[in-house]
Amino acid sequence: MILDLFLKLYIHAQLFLRRRDGASAIEYVIIVAIVALVIVGIGTGLGDKIKGIFKQVSDALPAAT
Repeated sequence: MILDLFLKLYIHAQLFLRRRDGASAIEYVIIVAIVALVIVGIGTGLGDKIKGIFKQVSDALPAAT
């Protein structure tokens, strides 16, 4: 699913870069919005996993005396 999203983003980016006419501001806004959504989508799941790893490490450390 995420790979399909990246593939579509890559294809659209390649098509965008090959165009010879000028891009309007709305196209730039759409691209930035797509990139932001991808970052937020990946970040939420990744943040919980990283938090879990740090929790495991802190639980495994001995208590300070």
